[in-house]
Amino acid sequence: MIEEFAFFDDWMDRYRYIIDLGRKLPEFPADKQTDAHKVRGCQSQVWFVAEPMEDGRLRFLATSDAHIVSGLIAILLRIYSERTPEEILETKPDFIAAIGLDEHLSPTRNNGLHAMLTRIFAEAKAAAAAA
Repeated sequence: MIEEFAFFDDWMDRYRYIIDLGRKLPEFPADKQTDAHKVRGCQSQVWFVAEPMEDGRLRFLATSDAHIVSGLIAILLRIYSERTPEEILETKPDFIAAIGLDEHLSPTRNNGLHAMLTRIFAEAKAAAAAA
């Protein structure tokens, strides 16, 4: 992911790339767009679901009503989805600073990104404890 972002010279190109990633998110089940699946702390509406897979890995599904947030979701899913709880917990979100997201997102978008990360890590911790 870091190498992909290094390819772009300026942040307008990076924003376009993030939005394009969000457009490629898989369809989110309409029946999961409920209050129980909302991520709190996001400026936009974000719905998030963790599904355990048969082999113990976790698959994350998420969507948002905002294009840039959908792109941030796509980045997070690419890094954390379909991994074991241990792999998730070992993968620190250092990529946020390396890509420059922490400096180029608005404070509210940054809060939303961290709220999604908190949810991912909480799901991984719960799955690891249940195993």
